[in-house]
Amino acid sequence: MQLIDYIKSKSFLRTIITMVLIVIIGLFALNRYLDYTTNHDQKIQVPDLAKMSLNDVDKTLKNLDLQMEILDSASFNPDYPPKSVISHNPEAGDFVKENRKIYITLNPSGYRKIAIPDVLNKTKRQVETHLKSIGFRIGKYEYIPDLGKDVVRKMKFNGVEVTPGDLIAKNSRIDLVLGDGNGAEKAKDTLNISNEQ
Repeated sequence: MQLIDYIKSKSFLRTIITMVLIVIIGLFALNRYLDYTTNHDQKIQVPDLAKMSLNDVDKTLKNLDLQMEILDSASFNPDYPPKSVISHNPEAGDFVKENRKIYITLNPSGYRKIAIPDVLNKTKRQVETHLKSIGFRIGKYEYIPDLGKDVVRKMKFNGVEVTPGDLIAKNSRIDLVLGDGNGAEKAKDTLNISNEQ
């Protein structure tokens, strides 16, 4: 009976109202505190860092109160300057808060080097396919007297003969020295001319 009388009393009603007000004020204060500590209203737009050098990126991000973290370099991209930014996350135009890390992927200083495969004494078509498949380009063709028509006898890079196992930068042009298919006849003609003299 006393409990029912207490629930009907003004003091119980005041206690309930006081508790509700404390909860509302507490939630409001917590919300304001979280807004302040998490910089809720603060928005910094990430600039476009593509093709920028590392020094320029560092200055730009410091001016915006952002941090930088460099990720492993990707494959070399000839459309971007060496050691410049290829991509970054968050991307340009995204909004972030201060001190946010921007993850930078840099363009390497050049193509990685690849070992020249052993393709000597194979046909021109086989060698072209093999070299292209591992990242080389085909340069000029040079023919020498040899019985094997279009058989690769030597390879050259920048005019210098290369051998299997030599390391050359990917995307380099490899010149092929091929047999002309007339090696024996030319050698015979040369021998006849020298005998006649």
